[in-house]
Amino acid sequence: MAEPDAPGDLQKTPLYDLHVELGARMVPFAGYEMPVQYPTGIMTEHLQTRDSAGLFDVSHMGQAKLVGPDHETTARALEALCPSNMVELKPGKQRYTVLLNADGGIVDDLMVTRPRDESLDGHLLLVVNASRKHVDYPLLEAGLPDGVSLEILDDRALIAVQGPKAVEAVAAHAPAAADLEFMSGDFMEFDGISCHISRAGYTGEDGVEMSVPAGAAEAIARALLADDRVEPIGLGARDSLRLEAGLCLYGHDLDETTSPVEGAITFCMQKRRREEGGFPGAERIQTELKDGPGRVRVGFKLEGRAPAREGAEIQLPGGPVIGTATSGGFAPSVGAPIGMGYVPAEHAALGTKINLVVRGRELPAEIVDMPIVPNRYYRKPKA
Repeated sequence: MAEPDAPGDLQKTPLYDLHVELGARMVPFAGYEMPVQYPTGIMTEHLQTRDSAGLFDVSHMGQAKLVGPDHETTARALEALCPSNMVELKPGKQRYTVLLNADGGIVDDLMVTRPRDESLDGHLLLVVNASRKHVDYPLLEAGLPDGVSLEILDDRALIAVQGPKAVEAVAAHAPAAADLEFMSGDFMEFDGISCHISRAGYTGEDGVEMSVPAGAAEAIARALLADDRVEPIGLGARDSLRLEAGLCLYGHDLDETTSPVEGAITFCMQKRRREEGGFPGAERIQTELKDGPGRVRVGFKLEGRAPAREGAEIQLPGGPVIGTATSGGFAPSVGAPIGMGYVPAEHAALGTKINLVVRGRELPAEIVDMPIVPNRYYRKPKA
């Protein structure tokens, strides 16, 4: 996982006292004191999420909303800053996107939800990365036209519940959650508390993310943890889960030099936007879509048990260094060390043999398909 921040004036989430009560080991992360693991340990927490359900405190993430006179106006304002089709985002639906700089590099990746409620037409709900709030908010405010404003929601907490039994556990308190489709969300009540719940997450499993009033966060978390299906999960397992699922971590697998094409996240760019452009860095991105990027993000699996962490050099066996690992660690679900990194496109084919250089040792590995553990997002059966 990412290196923790240096100690300083750290903020606490509304669930801080509960983490301490549960025996969490707290570390500085993105300006907050966050739980990295609980007494059971990262391996147990990881497998708990894959087998049943885990509760994650993600209240350090930034929550905000764009507010304009109508959906099309607000959506087009956001389209000027990102490459996704926001105009055609339907009520109640959620979309993964990226903010871009003038060179087509990724400023941040974020989630955008259009409320289902007709009275909120012109609103778009945003969840941005904790470490990028100080960059995203000024960028958004500077780029918005008159009549569209950014409202920062500092009075909200964010709780993720992930795993094959997650939605069942949440629906025991918020029955409407069971009717959500993947990448959709709505306002509903959890034990009488008004929340916004979306069916999404960062683990590759089915589950939800719940935006809740900060003052109600602890009561909601305790209600969920009273369920035998749910256990608390820290940042350590969150990192191993997302790595198995092939999901990027901003500041590691994505940054301001990386385009969505290089990062292999072109699914965030719908056909109209790819063709029309009209977003920052469009010339570079459209060229890479047409001709291919010079480098690309790949997944790899190492032989043996020793992991290769971020920063390890990637080399061809007996040959030159061709890239760098951006994430790496042990994958409990497959019992092997895995990772992600960037290599020249001509060396990105599945099955390519590579070495990871760790403390002067060359560890054999192979480029593999991602996700390394298949995603299990919920899809409603077709009628």
